[in-house]
Order: sequence, then structure tokens, then C-alpha cells
Amino acid sequence: MTLKPYLKNLDSLIAAIIGYYAIYLFTNYSGVGLSPDSIMYASTATNMQAHASILTFNKTPLVFFPVFYPFFLAVIQFISRVDPITAGATINSLMFAAVIFTSGYILERFVSHSRIYKWLILIAIILSPGLLEIYTYLWSETLFILESLFFIIAYHHYLQSHTTKTLLIVAGVAAITCITRYAGVTLIGTGGLLLLLDNELPIVKKIKHILIFGFTSISLLVCNLIMNRINTGLSTGTREPSITPFVKNLYYFGTVICDWGALSKGSHAYAALITSIILLSLIGLLLWKAYKGRINSFENIVIALAIVYGLFIVIVATVSRFETINSRIISPMFIPLLIACTSWVPDVIKIIRSKILKYVAGGIVVLMMMAFEYSTYQVDYQRYDDEGDYGVPGYSDDDWNKSEFVVYLKSHKNMFKPGIPIYTDADEAVYLFTGMSSTLIPHKLQADRVQKLYADKHFYLIWFDNLYNSELISLPDIMAHKKLVKIGEAKKGEIYYYEEK
Repeated sequence: MTLKPYLKNLDSLIAAIIGYYAIYLFTNYSGVGLSPDSIMYASTATNMQAHASILTFNKTPLVFFPVFYPFFLAVIQFISRVDPITAGATINSLMFAAVIFTSGYILERFVSHSRIYKWLILIAIILSPGLLEIYTYLWSETLFILESLFFIIAYHHYLQSHTTKTLLIVAGVAAITCITRYAGVTLIGTGGLLLLLDNELPIVKKIKHILIFGFTSISLLVCNLIMNRINTGLSTGTREPSITPFVKNLYYFGTVICDWGALSKGSHAYAALITSIILLSLIGLLLWKAYKGRINSFENIVIALAIVYGLFIVIVATVSRFETINSRIISPMFIPLLIACTSWVPDVIKIIRSKILKYVAGGIVVLMMMAFEYSTYQVDYQRYDDEGDYGVPGYSDDDWNKSEFVVYLKSHKNMFKPGIPIYTDADEAVYLFTGMSSTLIPHKLQADRVQKLYADKHFYLIWFDNLYNSELISLPDIMAHKKLVKIGEAKKGEIYYYEEK
């Protein structure tokens, strides 16, 4: 028995261990970072594990997000008997390590394999500020990114045989990814595009495989959407039309790319152009390889995924309204984009005949990559230095854990009489710190919910002063319609009561 097959992945294992430790360092002070989405995932997971239901903390069915990530957390909670918030830092450390090792596995099997290139890419992944942010929060992107890498491996395995069995494995991975995040449909698009470009498939078999892949990969998502529709009458929750045009979304996308590339803020002026050049270049590269009959490789699967995901985010942001395109939203694209934009370098260096020029070109590339990685290390260190003092920003940091109002709220839970509605501008915070269920005050555009609030004959209002959401009706708005009585307060928050006389 030879150790060679195992030793060639030893560098990936070492990198994975370093990545695990990096997440441990960032989450050591206050645990995993918590946002409103995190509370939604964790509470649903707890209800799944305890009651086999998909209810969130506010006792409504999970609709805005698909079900698999909470299910994943629920399984871990069932096995470990530790709730997701407590176990979150360890879960994320392990998943980040798995992402790094899987990336190394993929890089090891590139057509033009280069050990130095592999090491530089693994270091870039470990130091990526975007990925380090993702894996310090309890977010579904942590699992989605890992699943995307599994899809790449599964699809490459399919390319070796083009059998229906291996195709169904690819479709199964894509199906699970679709119910981890709705953006998982990009894997369906990637698979369909690659099948369409595959010159080794006869036309009849190609059509058959496209149909098999399409129907199988979309199956779980369709079931999830039908369940949502039955439970709430909405397939993916309330979605409003976008207010940002296509060009603006290209700009926002480009600013993230500039930040990932450690470019100065001055580069943001060209962000839309940078996005266009990158996407068009990758499209051209993929089509050229398809034309040359060189489509079936790990590199091209990665390139296709980067293209489809990037186009999907820009187009969807132009149609549907959600938060401005930021690093979190396009984080699943970081590894595919990094590889897609650099995988040609070993090919170019390999064809240089002069040994001197080969070393010079290689040296320049290594120095440029090391300069880039040093810049990202400085960003990481600054963030670590800040968060080491107060925790990962969000509900697990000191602004919340040591808040006088949160302490007051915890010790005065008995002031709330059963059966009387509780409204708040942070329902997830109320649940996290007190365990009580409450209702988020309505958005300004939700006229029916606003009228329902104003029609209530009595209710409590828990107001957190350290939050501001311009889309929600404000405290002065409510006071203009209702004569609120303050029944409790502490620094950064108040509790009001209204009763119709």
C-alpha cells in the first residue's frame, strides 16, 4: 500500500486545520455572530428537533428561507444535544475547514497542476475577508458554499462516464443546494449550461440528460415552494419589486470585487466596468474552450459556476428587492471567481519555452499574489483586533450582551400580561434574550398590517433605540396614532403600553 495518494492532499489538510483555527480565533470571545437571519435559522432548527415543525421563533412557518439549513442544524442539535447558537462556532469552523480541504482536492486535479498555484489559492481562501465574515456568522451561506464545491466534484465525476447514475448524483446535490438557499438554482443553470456545451454527448443523449437533470434537481425546491404556498399562501415570502437598476447592481457587484481584490476605494468609480469585463471575459473564455472541445475539466465547471452565479445575482437584484449587493450575497462566488480568474496562469507559464522567462514570469505572479494576500491579511488582522474587544458584530457582541436595556428586559419579563400582543422593532432580539414571542412592527408599505396595528385595542411596544430601519414605521408614527404610556425604560430602550379607553 502506498501513501502517495494521501500525501498529495496533506497540504490541503494542513490548510484546513489553519482555517479551522482562524474561525476559532474570530469567534472565541463571544461565540458565533448572530443576525436576524441567524435567529430565524436557529429557532426553526430547535422547533424541528423538538416538535418536528418548521415554525420560527415568532410562531410562523419558515417561508422567506428554504428548509435545509435549519434541518441541517436540527440534525446536529439532535445528535449533540447542543443548541445551534452554542454550537455555531464549532460547526462553522468545521465547515470552513471542509471548504478549504475540498478546494484543495479540486485544485489537485486541475489539468495544468501546479503545487505553488494550489498553495497560493488555499492561502487566499484562508485569508479571504469575505469568507472569514461568512464563517463567523450562523448563516446558510456556510453550508451553501460547501455544497457548491461538492457539486463541482460530482459533476466532474459525471464527466468521466456520462452515466445516468452519476448524473442523478449531480442532480441530487443541486436539489439539496436549492433548498439550502434559493440561489441554489444557479447550480441547475450551471449544470444545464455545461450539458448544453458538452461536445462528447450525442444530441439524443444530451436532450435526455438535460431533462433528467432539470426535473430531478428542481424537485426538492418545487416541494419546498408548494409547502410554503400551503402554509402561508406565499411561495418565498413577501417580495417587493427592485428599486435598483441593472447598471447600479453592476456597480454594487463591482465594489465588492474591488474590495476582495484589495483595491483602493478609488477603483469603485470603475466598478460597473470591472464587473462587465470580468463576466464577459469569463463567458468568452468558456465559449472558446467549448469551441475547442476542451470543456470537460474541473477548471471549466468552476468558470461556468462563476458566470451563472454572477449573472443570477445581478439580474435578480434588478427584478426583486433585497439588501444592496454586498460581500455576503456574492460570497458563494468567491472561490469559483478566484479560480476562474487565475486558473489560466499555470497554463501560460507552462507554454513558455525559455526556462529563465518561465522563472521570471512565475516569480512575478507569486510576488503579486503574495502582495494581494498580505493586503487581505491586514484587513483580517484589523477586524480581529476590533472584534477581540467586543465580539463579532450582531446580537452576540457586547453592545447587546452588556446592554442595560437587554438586562432590564430580561429581569422584567413578568410585566407582560398573557394574551396581549407585543410589538417591537427587533422581534428576533426579544426572542433571543427573553424567549418571548413578539411581532415585528410593519413596514411602511404594508398598509394592511399598519392598519391592523392601529386597530388593536391594546398592545405592548418594546423599542430598541440602537436600531434604525427606515422601512419600518417609526416610533413617532405610532405615537401620532396611539397615546402610548411608558411603563419601563433603560439606556437604549423603552417599553410602552397602549390600551383603548
